[in-house]
Amino acid sequence: MTTSIERRIFLSASIPLPSRNAIYFNTADIIAIRDAIRALTIVIVESGIQLIFGGHPAISPMIRLQIAQAGIPVGDKVVMYQSRFFKRQFPEDNKMFERVILTDTVNDNRELSLAHMRNIMMQGPFLGGIFIGGMEGVEEEYKIFCNTNPGVPVFPVASTGAAARNIYYSNLKFQNDYPELQSEISYINLIRRIVGLTSP
Repeated sequence: MTTSIERRIFLSASIPLPSRNAIYFNTADIIAIRDAIRALTIVIVESGIQLIFGGHPAISPMIRLQIAQAGIPVGDKVVMYQSRFFKRQFPEDNKMFERVILTDTVNDNRELSLAHMRNIMMQGPFLGGIFIGGMEGVEEEYKIFCNTNPGVPVFPVASTGAAARNIYYSNLKFQNDYPELQSEISYINLIRRIVGLTSP
């Protein structure tokens, strides 16, 4: 199923690992991350918006499960990017997505291949970017997204903790303009409000 969708939202998300930087794991709310991902997928499936995200072993299954529970073909509404560098590690969940875009490996190097994928994935236009939980990669994707899409609204969901929380508190504009990113715990309402704010 292929559709023509021009209204796109970028998602950057992950679940922090205890073996990595404690600054992310110690503030992460795993249940909130899962609830926010679930809510975002529901809103995308029921709307005419396209979700763009990079495949992640913790996040992709959540999105795939929500798509399966929706019981309807989503076609191009959900687009997952993956670098061929990680081909041997692709999870079975990848096969459940109708639209997967693979980017080339660069010099057989993990970081270069990941940067290449991110640069392609974040080429606009976008209505907005949503950042949930996460570690260094989410903070890096936030920087790339802002540089690649100047003026496009971004929404770090601080209540999910981790990198999203760091991004939120790094800029007073988020705290002044979007206090609900920290205080709202009904994620379906929050995501619908975010989508409403990004709509032209």
